[in-house]
Amino acid sequence: MNKGKLFLVPAPLDFGCDVQAPLQDALPLGTLQTAAGITHWICENAKSARAYLKRIDAVTPLAAPLQAQHIQELPREVHKKGDHAGHFDARPLLAAALEGHDMGLLSEAGMPAVADPGSSVAKAAHELGLTVVPLTGPVSLLLALAASGLNGQNFAFVGYLPQDADARNQRIRELEALALKTGQTQLFIETPYRNVALLQALTQTLQHNTRLAVARGLTLANANVRSETVKGWRAGKPASVDERLPAVFAIGR
Repeated sequence: MNKGKLFLVPAPLDFGCDVQAPLQDALPLGTLQTAAGITHWICENAKSARAYLKRIDAVTPLAAPLQAQHIQELPREVHKKGDHAGHFDARPLLAAALEGHDMGLLSEAGMPAVADPGSSVAKAAHELGLTVVPLTGPVSLLLALAASGLNGQNFAFVGYLPQDADARNQRIRELEALALKTGQTQLFIETPYRNVALLQALTQTLQHNTRLAVARGLTLANANVRSETVKGWRAGKPASVDERLPAVFAIGR
């Protein structure tokens, strides 16, 4: 029996936003058509996965109705804490692929396994001899980096910063020192409702010549990218971030 493939299916970046972008503006038709042909899924949240499949169906018909889609959720601890350390064994989730069914891996926004859970599933697929196919779609980190004017040849994504104010400020100084010493752009994200606190901490803690970029609502009609020195941030209009919009933060020379 031929094995199925694992497709990494990107999702639009408007998850949780008040206004959704037209799906065909955010993802290529080929990606949507491939996704429409998949009937077995691994995802973060089944409810949001079904909502996304419904949007796909409005563009290109699904191979099976929503009620007939086979949807598995990643365990809660993986969904909440991530699986980047490689300790979660995802091989049981791929049983359908071993039976010949193509499967889709889906996150709530952007590319699965990049700043989102899913790397354990891709790793398990390789261990099982499955073909892993990443589909084309938006990746907020790369879009933000490209628009920031910061070093795109040497960069690192460091995930989330600590929530505790003192620990967060210490981490900001550590990342700034690394960026200024090596030229390596440092990218990080935060839960949208904490974006205001993070931006305030950055403008208060970073040195005045350090460049800070904030990319908000990427691919949406109200997308905005602001990139200037911290001195410019302090002297310009008050720093503000829409608490409903996802954002990517970057610092560098």
